[in-house]
Amino acid sequence: MNMKVVSLTALVAAAFTAPAVAHHSFAMFDAEQTVTLQGTVKEFEWTNPHSWLRIMVRDAKTDQLVLWALELSSPARLKRMGMSADSVKAGDAVSVTFHPMKDGARGGQFLQAVLPGGKQVIRANAGDENAE
Repeated sequence: MNMKVVSLTALVAAAFTAPAVAHHSFAMFDAEQTVTLQGTVKEFEWTNPHSWLRIMVRDAKTDQLVLWALELSSPARLKRMGMSADSVKAGDAVSVTFHPMKDGARGGQFLQAVLPGGKQVIRANAGDENAE
């Protein structure tokens, strides 16, 4: 077989498989700390590759409402944890536990939540800091 054809085929195959295994680092989260906040849902973004929960929380220092953005798992993983696209909606009161951002930004990696009605959602691999 022609070596150019084989090389081109290998290159094309590698180009199509690379995005499937690509994933971002979780180094931006402080896995040594956990934070629990109570707030009001501003937005729940049910999307791949990761869903997002944005909540408004009253800042103890300023007494102002501030926005926190929490990165969750993919919708498929969230479904296995018992969530759905309509598990929470804007205005719902929630309690969330997460690993905060190392840089102090108002965000983090979702670990668990108590949703309206008292339903608890716990990330199945909450002890594995390198899992999505």
